[in-house]
Amino acid sequence: MINLYNPQNFTSLFSILLTAFLLGIVHGFTPDEHTWPITFSYSIGSYSTKGGFKTGLLFSLAFTFQRAVASELAYFALGKILTKPDVIPVVYIFVGIVMSFAGAYVIGLGENFELFEKLEKIFIRFLKIKTLKEEHSDSPDGKSKPIPIYMVLLHGFIAGWGTGAFAIIVYTVLAPKMPNEYTGFLPGLLFGLGTMATQIIIGMFAGRFMEKLKIPKKGIQYIARRTSGMTLFWGGLAFVLAAIMELTFPKLIQWGFITPIKVHNLHNLGVGFFLVIFIILFILTVSFVKSLKYVKNNGSQFI
Repeated sequence: MINLYNPQNFTSLFSILLTAFLLGIVHGFTPDEHTWPITFSYSIGSYSTKGGFKTGLLFSLAFTFQRAVASELAYFALGKILTKPDVIPVVYIFVGIVMSFAGAYVIGLGENFELFEKLEKIFIRFLKIKTLKEEHSDSPDGKSKPIPIYMVLLHGFIAGWGTGAFAIIVYTVLAPKMPNEYTGFLPGLLFGLGTMATQIIIGMFAGRFMEKLKIPKKGIQYIARRTSGMTLFWGGLAFVLAAIMELTFPKLIQWGFITPIKVHNLHNLGVGFFLVIFIILFILTVSFVKSLKYVKNNGSQFI
């Protein structure tokens, strides 16, 4: 029987690759700060099952490529460098910047950010940012453009460099057991494909949920844009803040609670877990509820 919590003994190359794939599936279904907030945000912004499928596929495709590259590097004894705790805050910063940029692009900084209005106005004045209505005033309704594919791919590639229990197993246990340098990338590839399968399901679920709302299509588009944009923008800032805290207080990286659940991402609940909870349960939920309320109170605008 395969031990996904602490895999050590393998009977064949197939068992190693199967372990990597199954670990990827578990990784995709458990709350992970490098996948859930991003996939949910982009998928809700797509407001359809098909869009959610596409989002989950593109994000995890880039994530899979990164894991394959990192797995190959780990085969050449670079696993210890890739899994250093110091890497985590750096990845958080890059992920956070991309998230915030994507959020500002989706909804336009200064357009309906009601979560932290005063803080938002400070950003606008300090950065001298134009709203999307000003930037795209030539468009009929001044609405933002859809998120470019390259942004989703870039996000997936950057997020993949985050390290955790799953990455440590792939880089330090599975990749070194490959027979030669031509197969060193396979554990990372299979892990990414397992994650891809579940991320597509999550993406489709989020998109389907938006599709099922019993309100006009324009209203769904408005809710999707605002919820996605605010979650990405403020979630990205949360990532950067968490990184600054971890760089300032290094011991914070090791902080967490131990649970009896022997599943990675659910056994040791650290900063990453609570970051997911904050972004998904607070920012995304509050943004969605406020947007839905606005559409219901101003239904005539969305017919």
